[in-house]
Amino acid sequence: MNLWPIFISGLTVGGLTCLAVQGGLLASVIAAREEEDNKEEEKRKHNLWPVALFLTTKLIAYTALGFLLGSFGQALAFTDNVRISMQFIAGLYMVAIALNLLNVHPIFRYALIQPPRFLTRMLKNQSKSKDLFAPAFLGTMTIFIPCGTTLAMEALAISSGSPLLGASIMATFILATMPLFFGLGFLTTTLGDTFKNKFYKVAALVVLYLGITSINGSLLASGSPVTIQSIADNFPIKFAKAQSSGNGNLAKLNPAGEQAVEINVLPNGYSPNRFTVRAGSPVALFLNVADKLGCTSAFRIPSLGISKNLTPSFTDSSIKFTPQAPGSIAFTCSMGMYRGVIEVI
Repeated sequence: MNLWPIFISGLTVGGLTCLAVQGGLLASVIAAREEEDNKEEEKRKHNLWPVALFLTTKLIAYTALGFLLGSFGQALAFTDNVRISMQFIAGLYMVAIALNLLNVHPIFRYALIQPPRFLTRMLKNQSKSKDLFAPAFLGTMTIFIPCGTTLAMEALAISSGSPLLGASIMATFILATMPLFFGLGFLTTTLGDTFKNKFYKVAALVVLYLGITSINGSLLASGSPVTIQSIADNFPIKFAKAQSSGNGNLAKLNPAGEQAVEINVLPNGYSPNRFTVRAGSPVALFLNVADKLGCTSAFRIPSLGISKNLTPSFTDSSIKFTPQAPGSIAFTCSMGMYRGVIEVI
């Protein structure tokens, strides 16, 4: 799975929304610590400790949470359709969060899930503690007051169905939010509301893109006829490159009389990702699996109901079928992030 979109989300809107929800807690414990240092006539030598403890325990807590969420998804043995549905819902949620940040309509405010009042009161009371363990405790407890983007990442961790991947998703996201916790609070306070409003709009556009990408990926993985790619293919105005089809990269017959194609399954896609076969003749796909895989660890042909989980030691590498009519057959990874097309003539 490509973790860069998750990192970018955490670096932008995720960090902003988390800072809005949790930054006040961190600021209050820093203030309490400074007050104690001033009373003891110290020179703020412990200033960075509250921040370090808060962020370190937060990272540990969310990584453990991601591991548990991934295990939860694995234990439930979610079918491909359930995973795709969860990805679709997560995408819709990210779109709703983005539209709320853009103030498109008041209804999108309901996308922000609020924690119970008793939990909020308890955490605010803890924030008044001058003990260095208070920020560590609060960093751990932030899992109970997630921001909107964090909730979307948690849904993504569940849908991954893998403890390690779930932990990686949450750890990547939280790591990306850390720079904003160190620096953005000062910037937003100094530069005022104008800067914050502009940054929110940029961040909202980023998360809107990520949400649309997630939705489109789920549609691709489900074999939906309506995707961004299908709309582009049917668009009246086509570029010269888009019109090239024909018999390029036509599959050749092997001794068994099958149209044989070798596909290299890579961490970031497939090679080749487009080739041509003839209708009415058996097709044999042979998958050459790379040492490390992400989203491509699952190979799916939605329209044919074919799904295979791949590993570097994968031995059953052949997929056989017979296309009955001309057209296009898409194959994708588990989340629709990487795809290819089999042109049937």
